Amino acid sequence: MVLFRHLNLLVSISLALFISTSHASKLNPDNIQTASVSTLVTDLKTNKTLFQKNTELVMPIASLTKVMTAMVVLDAKLPLDEAISFKKIDKERIYNGYSRIRMDSTLSRGVTLHIALMSSENLATAALARQYPGGYDAFIKAMNTKAKALGMTDTVFVDSSGLNPENVSTAADITKMIKAAYQYPTIKKYSTTPVHTAYFKKPRYKLGYTNTNALVRGQKWDVTLSKTGYLDIAGHCLAMITQVEGKELLIVTLDAYGKLTPIGDAGRVKKWLQSGNSGKVSESAMHYQKQKLSTLTN
Repeated sequence: MVLFRHLNLLVSISLALFISTSHASKLNPDNIQTASVSTLVTDLKTNKTLFQKNTELVMPIASLTKVMTAMVVLDAKLPLDEAISFKKIDKERIYNGYSRIRMDSTLSRGVTLHIALMSSENLATAALARQYPGGYDAFIKAMNTKAKALGMTDTVFVDSSGLNPENVSTAADITKMIKAAYQYPTIKKYSTTPVHTAYFKKPRYKLGYTNTNALVRGQKWDVTLSKTGYLDIAGHCLAMITQVEGKELLIVTLDAYGKLTPIGDAGRVKKWLQSGNSGKVSESAMHYQKQKLSTLTN
């Protein structure tokens, strides 16, 4: 009987070691590839980095900027139900880029922030910044002050939309920003709305908006915070918090060539956690990475 109990104990120990080793192999960073130039995956519950690649490279961040814009707006505790206007100067501050919003119309500050986060409406960010205590310049200063307070040492903001490529950061700094933004229920709610209709006044009209992150619009992902970004020079970017395999993951991907590549990278992270191997990325994506890395590091 004693020998039998000892054998059972040895079997139990061996099984535990096998499970532990098997689980560890699933998180082997050598078994994951991403197509984005920079990637950082963090387990929020343990605050452990699960995967990182080129996380200290400073690069343009496009509309990921809008997460900082949202925090500065909310920190000011301005009434979200107050009507704000859209002016010609706002259009100029987004470099006369296209917007469906009509000049001189009004919308509540809350809905303006909503469409800025979920649908990356650039004119909305300029209007929000202009109608901030002290005006637009004070708003940009507040963005950089907030970044410094969060320890974002490699980050600079020069506009509220992210259209200016001089808005730069790193995946490591963006992770700090998203962690901070996760403490704002309004940002979580607004950034993960699949679709929303905004009702404007003066004149009265309505516009429908769709979330820029296809994973938010789908049914297979539980996304609790999201922001996408794109500029030619910045590539396609994504920052989001989602649940995968019981883990609360913060995923940041910067500078991907294809529109769907950040979504593909999120899928590769998910596959890696589930099976231990992400699969490979295309040769064209690898070539793009090499070109961009050569530019960023020289």
